[in-house]
Amino acid sequence: MHGKPRIYNESSMKHRKLGRTGFDVSEIGYGAWGISGAQWIGASENDSLRALHAAIEQGIDFIDTALAYGDGVSERLVGRVVRETGGRVRVATKVPPKNRLWPARPGIGIEDVFPYDYIMKSTEESLRNLNLECVDLQQLHVWNPDWVKGDEWRRAFEELKSSGKVRAVGISINDHQPNTALEIIETGLIDSVQVIYNVFDQTPETNLFPACIKHNIGVIARVPFDEGSLTGRINENTVFPEGDFRNGYFKGDRKKQVAERVGAIVSDLGLADVSELPGIAMRFCLSAPAVSTVIPGMRSISSVTGNVTASSKGPLPAESLAALRKHAWNRNFYA
Repeated sequence: MHGKPRIYNESSMKHRKLGRTGFDVSEIGYGAWGISGAQWIGASENDSLRALHAAIEQGIDFIDTALAYGDGVSERLVGRVVRETGGRVRVATKVPPKNRLWPARPGIGIEDVFPYDYIMKSTEESLRNLNLECVDLQQLHVWNPDWVKGDEWRRAFEELKSSGKVRAVGISINDHQPNTALEIIETGLIDSVQVIYNVFDQTPETNLFPACIKHNIGVIARVPFDEGSLTGRINENTVFPEGDFRNGYFKGDRKKQVAERVGAIVSDLGLADVSELPGIAMRFCLSAPAVSTVIPGMRSISSVTGNVTASSKGPLPAESLAALRKHAWNRNFYA
């Protein structure tokens, strides 16, 4: 995979604007947490590189990574592939909280999580890992609305953009807390938000998405498959590798709960087989006009192809969306 940039075929992948950035991004992006080798167990570095290349070959041109993903491993792999493909991909990354607490905790000030110097230093580290001169989108990896009036993030974002080290800035919203971004959106000082959005968690539709449309804020929808629930491949007998974070996410009787919920979706939609569910889950996210791009994790070429195929089919019909509305599920498996 070294040498001259590979030449890729043109793709029919659809593109959308990432809010006021004006970036045209593939409506399916690449979520690069799973290729870090940390918490998601099972994919080798070669598998990850092949999946990244396959994604770009099939028209995906937006990759979301983070400094915390494997302590830079994900960024280094992403940077390598971006250089090998001639730099024709938009790259987003994130500044991890200095106190390493996910999600942000109430009562902890921004000076302990995102002080100005730390944001600047972390961005420089990400640029070194990526081996790029500029990152298209820098995000804060957690958010607390109490910080909105703070000076640290404002000064850092302004300087990073004016220096040309980043082109746009945004935040990654805490798990299942879309309303915590409403105030910062009103400031006009960010360009995008990243939020959990899927068939089970439809809460961004109520307040966040209308605010993003109003202020022309890009929306990056993460966890479209609810960490695997909405692939239809999890049941009571599913076993995850030791050290895989899903052992905690699906602890206790949660796998049974998921299988029952998924079975109800398959029945209500009249699907011939549960294998149709991932495409439905992806198209559900793409049916929201506010969404700029959806970023599933993809550690295999087959996953890449499946997600791209879902995009080619377009949004779901109104009757399918109506049926899925009643499958919203208010719970937090991250807790």
